[in-house]
Amino acid sequence: MTTSNRGATSPAVLVLEDGRTFRGRAYGAVGETFGEAVFSTGMTGYQETLTDPSYHRQVVVMTAPHIGNTGVNDEDPESQRIWVSGYVVRDPARTPSNWRSRRSLDEELTAQGVVGISGIDTRALTRHLRERGAMRVGIFSGGAVADEATLLAKVRTAPQMKGADLSGEVATAETYVVPAIGTKKFTVAAIDLGIKGMTPHRMAERGIEVHVLPATATVEDIYAVGPDGVFFSNGPGDPATADHPVALMRAVLERSTPLFGICFGNQILGRALGFGTFKLKYGHRGINQPVQDRTTGKVEVTAHNHGFAVDAPLDAPSDTPFGRAEVSHVCLNDNVVEGLRLLDRPAFSVQYHPEAAAGPHDAAYLFDRFVSLMEGQRA
Repeated sequence: MTTSNRGATSPAVLVLEDGRTFRGRAYGAVGETFGEAVFSTGMTGYQETLTDPSYHRQVVVMTAPHIGNTGVNDEDPESQRIWVSGYVVRDPARTPSNWRSRRSLDEELTAQGVVGISGIDTRALTRHLRERGAMRVGIFSGGAVADEATLLAKVRTAPQMKGADLSGEVATAETYVVPAIGTKKFTVAAIDLGIKGMTPHRMAERGIEVHVLPATATVEDIYAVGPDGVFFSNGPGDPATADHPVALMRAVLERSTPLFGICFGNQILGRALGFGTFKLKYGHRGINQPVQDRTTGKVEVTAHNHGFAVDAPLDAPSDTPFGRAEVSHVCLNDNVVEGLRLLDRPAFSVQYHPEAAAGPHDAAYLFDRFVSLMEGQRA
């Protein structure tokens, strides 16, 4: 990525790897950037989206037309920086209006060197991605704009998401501890594959002291903290490359330690149980995805950010090296596996985000379910 800041009056062009182009104005930093083009259907929560490590190396298209209305504050980021490689909006706010706002979104994107584009038909772009699938894309503005053939050649040499091993690029390098809020009841070792800040906070609210470990952690590192449970976080990249986390999870399953995984952690559990994974055509991203909890029949509106999924049978439990497993949650839009549960060991996972910043909070009960597993194991 190359960037500078020469103002939003600079022309900009977005080039997809299939040759389709969209012309607009620079938004944020001026320069060029590359990534996988994906769209997010959330009407709010853009600050949490931008700072979600799972969006590493992705160019996010916002389907809601008005972005930046509430500016940027210092309380809502899910990590220490913006992770998206590029940002696409139709109609950015001219002036943010919110009592917590400290600066505009345009200023924040510029300060962090994030190249974006505004003023394009994001509805048409989204429809194109739904029909053709997520693909590589480049955004070029200012002096980076050139003839379309040159820009298209650059896009087609950018790395693809399939086969990308990215969790190590976003995970913490050192272990840190998030203390329990109030009385400490449990200790959890959380493997950081791209964890969002709200996740250990949700556990801390339930009296859990969370030790966040690097993606390179060993089994010995996990059990050195004396965990009552082990958590595997969300994260970017292709789960087919995640051999170390899969081996780590299998070691935890062998010990029958209560285990909970979300998003990338769900895909890791799928692989640990012997299921395959595959890339979705355009993925699920946003805060309005309907999922059914098959254990209760309840339908939840949930937050998603995943481009890969687990290939597991929906109709009956499967035999695995760790006992029987079943699909516990399913997306009602396309029947994609959204959760797994072991029937003979204390382990489960979901493909979506129960910590759900900026909402909704329908799935917060899953942290209580994790607590129940640990209580049962202790008893």
